[in-house]
Amino acid sequence: MNINDLLHRALNFEFLSAEEGVFLFENATTTELMYVGDKMRQHHVPGKVATWIIDRNSNTTNVCIANCKFCNFFRRPGHEESYVTSIEEYKIKIEETFKYGGEQLLLQGGHHPDLGLDYYVNLFSELKSIYPNLKLHALGPPEIAHITKLEKSTHTEVLSALKNAGLDSLPGAGAEILSDRVRRLISKGKCGGQEWLDVMHAAHNVGLTTSATMMFGHIETNLERMDHFVRLREVQAKKPKDAKGFLAFIPWPFQDEDTILKRIKRARNTCTSDEYVRMIAMSRIMLPNVVNIQASWLTVGKAVAQVCLHAGANDFGSIMIEENVVSAAGARFRFTADGIQEAIREAGFTPKLRNQQYEFRDLPDGMKQQELDTATMIVD
Repeated sequence: MNINDLLHRALNFEFLSAEEGVFLFENATTTELMYVGDKMRQHHVPGKVATWIIDRNSNTTNVCIANCKFCNFFRRPGHEESYVTSIEEYKIKIEETFKYGGEQLLLQGGHHPDLGLDYYVNLFSELKSIYPNLKLHALGPPEIAHITKLEKSTHTEVLSALKNAGLDSLPGAGAEILSDRVRRLISKGKCGGQEWLDVMHAAHNVGLTTSATMMFGHIETNLERMDHFVRLREVQAKKPKDAKGFLAFIPWPFQDEDTILKRIKRARNTCTSDEYVRMIAMSRIMLPNVVNIQASWLTVGKAVAQVCLHAGANDFGSIMIEENVVSAAGARFRFTADGIQEAIREAGFTPKLRNQQYEFRDLPDGMKQQELDTATMIVD
């Protein structure tokens, strides 16, 4: 294999094999990868605009039977700290989100053994009846797979019912690494890699936009990372012509603080700043049919995320009014509305507020840093 030949093929938006991706990742310089990643970004998103969003990441429940070894958030059924969020609690959260300029609820939870399709249909329907303008970016493939098993139904039937109840888009949660070797070791209770992909394919077919993710830097190999990219782009290539499919890809490094995965499997977050930037560039190179790449400032911080805007990323992510899962494993970075926009400007880009469909929004009236200093801090 030849580095220059592979980079040239990437610039022509050819699909590189997983083995070719590994060769590039392990042999090309960071400068070379960043250059190609940025050129590909300019094709998809011309100019010097970087987007961001205001949303709230709330949890339906912390009860989960998946027993993922990287998660400090879940509680077993019957645990004294277990909960299911009530409608009154949602009202407080949603009205606060609207107050601070958000319009979307990123709503996820655990694999609760007693919460089936009727629960989520009724929840979504009630929330949309109270707040018709609320956007629900909710659940994820593992939760859809869990509900499908509870109902003895199909992915398509479950997704169609949820869409009819008010689901606007499906997050790419629970992808981790789409290798069943890895998934057996870190998240055995979740759906396998192929079922994760099958759920997303079904979502695209019923007209739901989705995102895709990768949590890397634990026990996976470089080949498994690149195969993850290959499998995602294959699903994207199969979407209906009028569907957006995977609208964005978001990679982040494993957060290891106090996790079972760190204690038992001796997995450590060894991802350096340079490696993360290289992974952003490889995301562009290996996913030429995905428009938006997001840098995870929550896990890597401001400075690294700024560099990523020159390596293929075009989105700076969210100032989340609430976030519990990643923070519980050690993520400690913070942003305000003014802070995220200033960080984007410092990197040489123009910040643009967006919605989940990556459409630009006007800044809400009266948005001031003082208003958001407390409200947009991630909850420890």
